[in-house]
Amino acid sequence: MQEFDWKKKYGQKIGDAAAAIKFIKSGNSIFIGTGCGQPQHLVNALVEHSSHIYDAHIIHLLTMGTAPYADEKYRDKFKMNSFFIADNVRDALHRGIGDYTPIFLSEIPQEFETGRIPIDVALISVSPPDAGGLCSLGVSVDIVKSAAANARHVIAQVNANMPRTFGNSFIHVNDIDFLVPFDEDIIEASVSESDEVLRRIGQNIAGLVEDGSTIECGIGRIPQALAEFLKDKKNLGVHTEMFGDWIIDLIECGAITCKKKTLNRGKVVASFCMGSRRLYDYIDNNPFFEFYPTEYVNDVTIISQHEKMVGINIGLEIDLTGQVCADSLGYQFYSGIGGQIDFIRGTARSRGGKPIIAMPSTAKAGQVSRVVPCLTEGAGVVTTRGDVHYVVTEYGVAYLHGKTIRERVLELINIAHPKFRTKLIQAAKAQNYIYADQIELDSEKVIYPNELERYDTLRDGTEIFFRPVKPTDEAALSEMLYSLSETSIRTRYMAQTMTFPHKDVQRLTNVDYIHNLAIVGTVPGVSGEEFVAIAQYFLDPKTGSAEVAFLVQDEWQQKGMGTFLLNYLAQVAKKRGVKRFYAKVLPTNKAMLSVFHNSGYEVRTEFDGEVYSITYDLAEKK
Repeated sequence: MQEFDWKKKYGQKIGDAAAAIKFIKSGNSIFIGTGCGQPQHLVNALVEHSSHIYDAHIIHLLTMGTAPYADEKYRDKFKMNSFFIADNVRDALHRGIGDYTPIFLSEIPQEFETGRIPIDVALISVSPPDAGGLCSLGVSVDIVKSAAANARHVIAQVNANMPRTFGNSFIHVNDIDFLVPFDEDIIEASVSESDEVLRRIGQNIAGLVEDGSTIECGIGRIPQALAEFLKDKKNLGVHTEMFGDWIIDLIECGAITCKKKTLNRGKVVASFCMGSRRLYDYIDNNPFFEFYPTEYVNDVTIISQHEKMVGINIGLEIDLTGQVCADSLGYQFYSGIGGQIDFIRGTARSRGGKPIIAMPSTAKAGQVSRVVPCLTEGAGVVTTRGDVHYVVTEYGVAYLHGKTIRERVLELINIAHPKFRTKLIQAAKAQNYIYADQIELDSEKVIYPNELERYDTLRDGTEIFFRPVKPTDEAALSEMLYSLSETSIRTRYMAQTMTFPHKDVQRLTNVDYIHNLAIVGTVPGVSGEEFVAIAQYFLDPKTGSAEVAFLVQDEWQQKGMGTFLLNYLAQVAKKRGVKRFYAKVLPTNKAMLSVFHNSGYEVRTEFDGEVYSITYDLAEKK
């Protein structure tokens, strides 16, 4: 088959970069293609042949190559406006050479279309045209397609190394004014290895991703860390603004199939990608991938139609009320709004959707907390406290949506770095965000024991999640306590009390996990976890003896819950050096007495006429 000679057919449009740059006049607005699809040869030519150009306006989303136009010596020739601040222009912006436009990514194409952001010349990169005259925009469709459609002149660097991608990713040569053949390597974006902090964040996010979910996840160290923990998932789909190399392994191991997607079933959908040559070769002429413009991929309505959509975005810091800053460090603009709000809001409307903000708990080598009493002066809010749902750090997951300020504060402090938690509690008290008597534990010493979390199945087949209690559990535990019958309250507390005030309940949820340990049994509920049982021991370190008590919600009794809790608590206690358990039980509490006597230990009982005193050594198994 004879190879199509596009240069001969479209020879009248072909020229070198120097000739193409003559299209550009002083005062023109010049759009530069996005990310790794930046036409590097054209950008260099723009500067090299700019003797006739003054006061031109450079417009781009983010570019990964060099940005010579941002050099101080070209200040009178080029003014820069970026919708997202990349490394190559960040310093220039801080020096006042360029501008930053904060805008939702989904809304940029409309600005081009209406002319509110005019484009005179678009510098783009494309694959060679096929026999039908179609060139692919390759790795970057995003806002490039809209910019080209609305520019007065389109100059395209035709690069044989540009992958040919499918979807709504093509531009016809008739819509291009000047073709500049020049082959060069597509820019590669490398990601450094994940550390243990990022791996824990990835693991925590993965715990929120169900089989059959459609995910939005970009590039960087957190997406890479997350991918490691998604390999055992089934039938994941992808509808994302961008992706990196992480996607390849998830496809090849069978985790990503896109078979359950609501829209574009069987296809990975994105608007651009950034990665290695391996990634570019993988997507080249690969029908499993479809690239679409930003106005489709980031459309909130389109995103929301995907069932079980999971949107994963990054924050720089979050205040105790849930306001997320993602584009600035104080007064210094650092990145951009991008598609964060598009996907947060679209995912929130999805049936079973989970909008996630992820970040390490600290910055500057652990010297500052990213969970803060108030945002740094000058910092802007990207995701509002009304939009935020899930927040993930290496210390766990906080769910904020629909929560009160007090609940939000406790949730966020619980996932902050332990060394900052006491100060955060004190700051919250000063603002009356939480109760003045909120217990302050030594957070650096009180470490939540993740290793004690486990699933178990009761004898009726019900799966229960057992885990140590957290300070954030006060509302859930209070709800369980108030649901108890009078009989259950009397047998547990030996009183007729029906009140469980904050000052008492918080003592059950704020424990040190060493001398005082509580394990709760939970099942999924409408508003999250629903508590159905709690078991606790209180250790006297001088004697090595611990008082043990447990409580099972009425409808969950007679299912083996008490037996499991007692045995599990005993296993944990024995490993921690506890010598014996003791308890007081009313004679009418036959079920509890039976649990102790069937525990497998040598149980000693004494009756004083009112209650039984139960004692047994953890080393004395029958």
